[in-house]
Amino acid sequence: MTDRSTASKWILGAGIAVALLASSGWAQSQDDEQTTTTQGSASQAAPPENRSDNTAKFENKAKKEDSKAETDIAKRLNSSASVLDEIMGTPDKGIPKDILGDAKCIVVVPSMINIAVGIGGRHGKGVSTCRTAHGWSAPAPITVAGGSWGLQIGAQATDLVMLVMNQKGMDHLLSSKFKVGAEITGAAGPVGRQAAADTDWKMKAEVLSYSRSRGAFAGIDLNGAVIKQDKDETALLYGKFIPFEDILSGKVTPPETAQTFLATVRKYAREAAQEKQGE
Repeated sequence: MTDRSTASKWILGAGIAVALLASSGWAQSQDDEQTTTTQGSASQAAPPENRSDNTAKFENKAKKEDSKAETDIAKRLNSSASVLDEIMGTPDKGIPKDILGDAKCIVVVPSMINIAVGIGGRHGKGVSTCRTAHGWSAPAPITVAGGSWGLQIGAQATDLVMLVMNQKGMDHLLSSKFKVGAEITGAAGPVGRQAAADTDWKMKAEVLSYSRSRGAFAGIDLNGAVIKQDKDETALLYGKFIPFEDILSGKVTPPETAQTFLATVRKYAREAAQEKQGE
């Protein structure tokens, strides 16, 4: 009887031990599964982090491109001021002051590119400003493209100046896009003091154009050229897109980067007015 009782106790103890071992194994299995699941979840969560990294890289690249574009606009404004200084610095070979004094708007395109394959095509970026009741307007970025203006030998950079001479021409400029020779008439501008006495241009041209290349300055006919607002550069210069008419009619405060250009325009417009009064 004692032997049977002892055997029963031994069997019961062994059963409990087996049960405990089984329970421990099951718990470990659950822990392993949970660890695997957690690792799997972490692995699945990685792609969003990668996507975030890619987004950050893309945004940084975009910021760098915008920063470069803003720098390019500032340089273009300063280059436009330099072009006017250099052209007006030689009165006998430059734009007659009384013509500049009568201009409603001024457009300057520094380093316009001539793409020469037979008849040349041209493309350039520049800035424009117009007279308002309170002086000269904030500058509006523009592009000039197209036109077949004679045979070109090789590609070269040309400085371009356009003077909008009457209200009709100004209205077309304010519309944000026009084609010389279609919507408005254009002509090569007279050069030098004596040339200003020729009044034919007053009868036939809304826009007078000048070019300077390799030191040579002359009037040029821009027939076929399309002038329009550069919307991307407008948004960069002012922080948002603003229509041409709002900028050139004086409704917008000029940015700091435009002060040198506007001061140069005001200087020569003032000199022209003083010279006209002294006649």
